[in-house]
Amino acid sequence: MSYDFNADEIFKMAEQMEKNGAAFYRNAAKNVTEGKNKEMLLKLAAMEDAHEKTFTRMRAALTDQEKAATVFDPQGETVLYLKALVDTRVFFKKEIDTTSMRDILKEALLAEKDSIVFYLGMKEMVPEKLGKAHLEDIIKEEMNHIKMIGRELSATK
Repeated sequence: MSYDFNADEIFKMAEQMEKNGAAFYRNAAKNVTEGKNKEMLLKLAAMEDAHEKTFTRMRAALTDQEKAATVFDPQGETVLYLKALVDTRVFFKKEIDTTSMRDILKEALLAEKDSIVFYLGMKEMVPEKLGKAHLEDIIKEEMNHIKMIGRELSATK
């Protein structure tokens, strides 16, 4: 069965993934004692917050056609389905060694990569007329996270 998502639904997922990411970084920062590392994790959380706001603005700028429902959904189950999907695929709760900044960064890098893979897959489900081009903007934002985390990981011993 094929299902098309519109750009509005994808941006809602992006917003949720950014919320999950911010929570991940803030939770990791709670258990880190070194000030520099705590500061960097809180900076990543703030970046996730900023990305969430970016995606909210992008979603608000969508045309009616890009927000058009692709299926009859009077109960709003699509949003619940997408939230569950996001919550279990990227930045989901997992046990990590929060005493090791290297382990935290490795998990963060993996989650950011997973988010890009997720968006690339979702991009295939959004028709052009429903805002497919906007997915590139999300992917570019996430690639910037990977660059930053990669630099930090390289600098961490």
